[in-house]
Order: sequence, then structure tokens, then C-alpha cells
Amino acid sequence: MPNPMSENDQLKSFWEQGNAPAAAREVTEQQVEANRGMFFRDLDLNYVASLLRFVLEPIEKFYFRARFEGFEGDDFPHNPYPDRPLIFVSNHSGMAFPWDAIIFASGLLRRNKFDLAKAARPLVSPMLANSRLMSPFLIGDFWRRMGGIDATFLNFETLMRHGLTNVLIYPEGIDGIGKGFNHRYELQRLSTSTLRMSLKHKADIIPFATVNAEYIHPYSYSFQRINEFVRQFSIPFLPISPLALLVPFQPWLFYFALPAKMVYVRGPRIRPYELLQKPIEEVTEEELYRLRDQIHLKMQSKLDQAVVRYGREPYDWGEFFFNLANHFDKLLFFLPPAWPYLFREHERRYRQLSKRRPEAETLRLEQLGPKELRQQAEHFQAVALSGADQVRPAENSLELLKGAIEGLVKNPEVLVFYLPVVGLLPMALSDTVRRKHGPENARKGFLRRLFGV
Repeated sequence: MPNPMSENDQLKSFWEQGNAPAAAREVTEQQVEANRGMFFRDLDLNYVASLLRFVLEPIEKFYFRARFEGFEGDDFPHNPYPDRPLIFVSNHSGMAFPWDAIIFASGLLRRNKFDLAKAARPLVSPMLANSRLMSPFLIGDFWRRMGGIDATFLNFETLMRHGLTNVLIYPEGIDGIGKGFNHRYELQRLSTSTLRMSLKHKADIIPFATVNAEYIHPYSYSFQRINEFVRQFSIPFLPISPLALLVPFQPWLFYFALPAKMVYVRGPRIRPYELLQKPIEEVTEEELYRLRDQIHLKMQSKLDQAVVRYGREPYDWGEFFFNLANHFDKLLFFLPPAWPYLFREHERRYRQLSKRRPEAETLRLEQLGPKELRQQAEHFQAVALSGADQVRPAENSLELLKGAIEGLVKNPEVLVFYLPVVGLLPMALSDTVRRKHGPENARKGFLRRLFGV
């Protein structure tokens, strides 16, 4: 009988544990059942829908002009086994804030009308999820509220056993986003954890190529020693680039992205369990690594083909300026310097709406059975589609500018992102404040609003 995973091991990401002994990766049935509440514990689907309408959808549509190939309507990958989630996997853009993942996950959810059965909830590195600095413009608990789930073996196993939602994984892990521009479109070594779960639960892998996202922060390079140093401060990497040199003078540039035209191209599904045709218990490490390398080659080949077809004009400036001319009333969404205000203003308004809601009965999520979990998912979908208690999007830039004046008065901490040098201090200290004082002791005024605690 395998030893149950310790609490400390449960908190480690599966990228860290991918090569650990099998016993260290095992979780018990009791641990999985006690963990069922993770499906809805932090997810706020109403918040997701509100942020999409107010900020993310216009940015996706007008700035990044995202294109989904093989995900729309009848092209969406069919799942022949509803009790097993599909595992979506892709390459990550290097040395850039993960806008590629934000746009894909939120865009897929919106295109499927907030149906969690067709959503792909991202497994997020705990380093990313726990860092306030690595949340867009210091939005509190952003990744988890948006549907991200800490990438631990326990959470992965829970997702696979209950089949309530599909899974989104970037199997390169931190190495994927930490690679330099000189390694763009080069898949880094894939974690075997995804492969193990696919084999164990006979789940299909849906690979897709993310094209042009490498150009949201081009000409940035990575140095291992620098990355090892900044990881002590919950920053997975520090890009060295001309743009990065400007961050001290305009801190909002930490989250900056150039208007690369993001294209997501679905490839043919992969069924690892059919390739090996043996239970996971009988698979040797050598066979597993050989299969991983085989899948790596397939994904790299499809990525290369997608880049040839869709990556000739990473920015397509003609389309960008045509878009701008035809949607000038949405000007602020074309201007990344305005994004700190847009995100923070939405946060302020959403919190105001939340205060007006009647306090809902606290659910004992860990006590919900499979049927109740699905009912809760349907309830979340209905609430998200209703538009109730969501921030109303502005009709045009003039309305946004009028709101900006009021917002800056009520939300002055947004100015931090524009203060040269001094503005870096609150950003750099955001995680330190939470670690030192804890969320409960930092819930006052400026600190609460700025640090999202």
C-alpha cells in the first residue's frame, strides 16, 4: 500500500515532484474526497464574467485580436468520456507576463458560455498563485479567483477523478516562461506528471500551439543565476531586455505586453494510453521518458507548422491600426498604460457590488457529492450568464475617462504604477507585507487596497 502524500508534499507543484519516487506522488482516496471543495473554494465565476466584460474581452478583441483555431462551435474537441477531463497542453511564451494563458483560459470560458464542463481550468504554479506581484497590477488572489488551481498532485488527482472540468497545463513549467527570446518556439523539457495522469486515468491530451505570444516581450533574455536570485522574492524569472530597463521609471511596464496577434491552433489529440497499451503500474521509467520525448517531438512539429502558417506577421500592424481606427471609442483598451487603471477600477467597483449583496449561506464544499458539485457548477454558470452583480462595461472611452477622474479620487493607489523608482517599492514589498504581517493584520486602508490583502 503506498504511503499517503504528506501535507508538505501536497503543497509542492507537480513540476517539482515529477521525478520523485512513485510513493511520493501517491495520494489516498480519503485525501481526494476531502479535497473536493477545491473546485469552488476560490473560484468566483461571477467575478470572471465581470472582469471579462469590463476589461479582458475588449483587450482580447481589440489589442491581442486573439484567434482560436479548432475551438469554436462544432470544432471544440469532443470528450467521449465525460467522467474524465480532457487535458489541454501548450507551449508558453518566454520571458513575459503570462498574458497568453490569461487570454486563452478566459477566452475559452467565454466562448463556451461559462460552461465549466467545457472550460479548461489552469493548473498554476504555487509560486505564481501565492505572489501578489505576479498578479496583474497587484489584484488580490487573482489567479485563484479566475479559476486557477494550485498545481499540486493532490489537486491534479482530484480534478482527474471527478471530471467536473477540463484541465489546462503548460507542461514546460517555469522553464517555459523563463526561456529567452533566442529560444522562442522551442519547447523546453516536458514534465512527465501530465503524462502519468493521462495514462493512469485514460484521459485524452489536447495539444495546441500558441503562436505570436513570444513577441509580447521580444528581445528579452534569461540568465540562470539571476533567475535563482529573484525566485527568493516569488518572482519566477527576471527578463533582461531593453523594455525591462524602463521598469524602474514606469513600474506598470512590469506587466506590459506588445500587441502581438495571439493565435491558438489546436492539434490532433494524443491518447498516451493507446500508445503504450499497458496500465501505468507496469510502465517503466524508461518507457515513460521515451513516450514523453515522442510527444515532445509531435508537439514541436505541430508548433513549427503553426508558426509558419500564422506567425509571419506577429503584430500585423495593418490590422491593429485598422482596428484602432474603427473602434476609437475603445481607445483605452489599445493603450497598455491605461490597463492599471482599468483593472484596479474594476476591482474597486466589483468590491462595492459585493458589499451590497446579501450574505450567502456558506457551503461546506468538502461535503458535496458528485451530483451536488455538478449542480453547483450549473448554478455558477447561470449566475455568470445573468450579468447580475457584475460591473457594467463602459460604452466608450469618454465614459471611461469620466470614470477615471472619480476612480483616481477613490482609488489613488493606482498612481503608484506611474511613479518612477518610488513606485517600485510597494510592488516589491507586496508579498513581504503579506508574509510578515499576514492578511488579517494588513486589512486597512491603503495597504488593503494596494496589496489586495
